[in-house]
Amino acid sequence: MEQTQLLKGILEGCVLEVVSRGETYGYKITSDLQDRGFGSLNEGSIYPVLIRLEKKKYVVYEKVSSPKGPRRKMYSISPEGKAFLAEFKDTWNALSQSVSLLMQG
Repeated sequence: MEQTQLLKGILEGCVLEVVSRGETYGYKITSDLQDRGFGSLNEGSIYPVLIRLEKKKYVVYEKVSSPKGPRRKMYSISPEGKAFLAEFKDTWNALSQSVSLLMQG
């Protein structure tokens, strides 16, 4: 089974976790996730998630100058995003525990 298919349902929470650790931008979010085992992700997967998170008001951004090219969107988590992330973590912990118990037999 492809990891990408499993990730679709949890990617918003994973991206929010990265953003919650400090102001960041799309390429850095992708890189941080890849460094933590999400190797099959690319920037093309992350930007639609960031747009959804913006629409839900879970992240905010500020355009800043970039030393390498055009202005860059720097993302931060909003209070609504922090609340969603806390709920996501609770749900994920319960679900992952249930799946682990099931898979152990």
